[in-house]
Amino acid sequence: MKKFLIALVAVAALTGTANAQKFALVDMEYILKAIPAYESANEQLNLLSTKWQKEIEIKLTEVQTMYKNYQTELVFLSAEMKKNREDDILAREKEANDLKRKYFGAEGELFQKRESLIKPIQEEIYNAIQTVSNRENYQMILDKTSTAGLIFASPKIDISELILSELGYSK
Repeated sequence: MKKFLIALVAVAALTGTANAQKFALVDMEYILKAIPAYESANEQLNLLSTKWQKEIEIKLTEVQTMYKNYQTELVFLSAEMKKNREDDILAREKEANDLKRKYFGAEGELFQKRESLIKPIQEEIYNAIQTVSNRENYQMILDKTSTAGLIFASPKIDISELILSELGYSK
């Protein structure tokens, strides 16, 4: 009876492994670089970021200039004038920091712009990956550019070109 159970367990184990799972890799950086809309969106984001950064730097330079002037005129100012100048400097500095948060904060304009430009492209890629996965019977597709635990991957299982062709892009 023991031998029968052991044989039954062995057959069940072999049957389970006989149904091989298929795995594949994609290179998201490669795919994204091959999509012109992504490159265009990135360019727009970089231009906006540069523009906003310059605007913030101008405000911070104004604050520094105001502070230097305050320092040089400090001995000539009354207590009330000192207080007014300090308040002005702090208000301008707060404006610059608020502007920085408005543009670059966690829910700032850059984040929202990135969401509106790049998220549709990412969703399109995800849908193509899902379509290819279903058609080719892949149980798992990993992003090889993500360093989360991937130590080695054979180039034979990289389906990035297949995803690009599914999206309508080819070399």
